[in-house]
Amino acid sequence: MDSRNRAIIIQAIIAGITIIAVTWGTRYNWPDYVHVKHGLPLTWGIHTLTTIVGPADTWELNLVALTLDLALWLALILLTSIYLSRKIG
Repeated sequence: MDSRNRAIIIQAIIAGITIIAVTWGTRYNWPDYVHVKHGLPLTWGIHTLTTIVGPADTWELNLVALTLDLALWLALILLTSIYLSRKIG
């Protein structure tokens, strides 16, 4: 396999990991509060499904956490790209 093709494959894998990490949702089934937290490593969104008073469908968004989460993963892509270009070239 050509080294350039290997670099493209690695970058595609990291981009896929980034998409999964940003959209990752973890469901918490507490007795009076069922919700899904989105984001990895920072929680940028909470989707509340059920509260003690009944069903709910609300979102809480933390745009600072979303921005930092995206910056972290995009920096990982950038650093991997720089590393691979130096290793290949």
